[in-house]
Amino acid sequence: MNKPLSPAAELHENVSVPFEKARAMPKSVYTSAEFLAEEQRHIFAQEWLCAGRAEALPEPGDYLTMTIAGEPVIVLRDREGTIRAMSNVCRHRMSTLLEGRGNVSRITCPYHAWVYNLDGSLRGAPAMTLNEGFCKSDIALPKVRCEVWLGWIMVTLNPDAPAPSERLAGVETLVGKYHMENYHEDFRESFRWATNWKVLAENFMESYHLPMCHNGTIGGHVDLLKMTCPEGEPAFNYHFILKNDALDLTLAHPTNTTLEGDERRTTWLLSIYPSLLITLSPGYFWYLSLTPDGPGHVNVLYGGGLAPEFVTDPKSRENFDRLKTLLDEVNMEDKGCTERVYEGILAGLSEPGPLSHLERPNFEFARYIASRIPA
Repeated sequence: MNKPLSPAAELHENVSVPFEKARAMPKSVYTSAEFLAEEQRHIFAQEWLCAGRAEALPEPGDYLTMTIAGEPVIVLRDREGTIRAMSNVCRHRMSTLLEGRGNVSRITCPYHAWVYNLDGSLRGAPAMTLNEGFCKSDIALPKVRCEVWLGWIMVTLNPDAPAPSERLAGVETLVGKYHMENYHEDFRESFRWATNWKVLAENFMESYHLPMCHNGTIGGHVDLLKMTCPEGEPAFNYHFILKNDALDLTLAHPTNTTLEGDERRTTWLLSIYPSLLITLSPGYFWYLSLTPDGPGHVNVLYGGGLAPEFVTDPKSRENFDRLKTLLDEVNMEDKGCTERVYEGILAGLSEPGPLSHLERPNFEFARYIASRIPA
C-alpha cells in the first residue's frame, strides 16, 4: 500500500498543473498542525509582516506588540522619532516585557524590574552590583528588522530578506499614484476568527464570492462577467474593480489632480504575501493583517481610513462613518463565509473543487505557499 502524501507533497502536486486545470488547495494544508509549523518556520519567520500603519505610533514611546512565528516583538517610536523593532523578552530571566499597545518612557521588566531605554539598551538592573561579571553596557534587547514602506510598518525576523521597496516594487508601479503613504488611519481593531489563515486570505483574493456571500451589502453591485484577474507577481497578487458614484469616498476627491480617467474610480485589491490584504480606493483604504493561531483560528488586525483630500473635507466624517458601518457589515459576512468553509474542510465527505477563472489569485497564492514549503 502506498504511503499517504505529506501535506506539503500534496500541495506541490496540487500546483503542478496549469491554472486552467487547477483545484483548490488540499484539505491537509488547512488542518495539519505539522504543516502550520512548516509555514511558521519557512514563511512567517522569513517574510515581511505588517504591524499596521506608521501613524499608529505618532509619539516617542508609543509602542505595539506582536508575535512573529512564536517570537514576541516590540515595535515602537524612539526618542529620535524612528520606528524600530526589538525582542520583547528580558535579557535576564526571559520574561516578556510589554503587552498590547501604549506609551512608555522606558521599558521595565515586570519580573525583576530590569529597565531598558527605547533603543533597547539596558538602563538599569537592581541588585546586580555584586555580580563581578555583570556589565550593563554589554546587554541590550536584540534588534528586529523594521522598515516603513508606503506608510506600512513592516517587520521581519529574517536579516537577509530583500527590503520591501525592492520586493514590492511592482505594487508601487501599480498604485504609486495613489500615494498610500499619505492616507490617514481612522480605526484599528483586532479579532480572532474560527478559520484557517489561508481561508481568509483566499477569501480576500477573489471577488467571485461577492454576489452570494455579500448579498445583504455590496453583492448586488457586482457583475462577475466584467471582472478580470491579471497575473500577479512573486510577492503579491491583485485585481481591481471599477466603481460607480454610489459612495463619494469610492471616487477621487474633486481636489485630487493626480489621478486621471478610470484611475479616479478604480479600487485595487492587493494581496501582499504572506498576509497583508489591502483594499485601496481613491478616497479610502482598509486592510487585514493575518497571523495564524493554530490551524483552525486566525488573529486579524483590521484597520482603515481616508485619502488626504477627504480628511479635511467637511463631509468626510459623515461619509466615513457610513463607510465604516458598511465595512463592518461586510466583515461579518466574510466571517460567516470563511468559518463555514473551514467547517466544510473538516468534513469527511468534502474535497477541493475546480477553480473559476476569477480565482487565479488563489492559485498563485497556493504556488507561493508551495514555493516556500519543502515537499
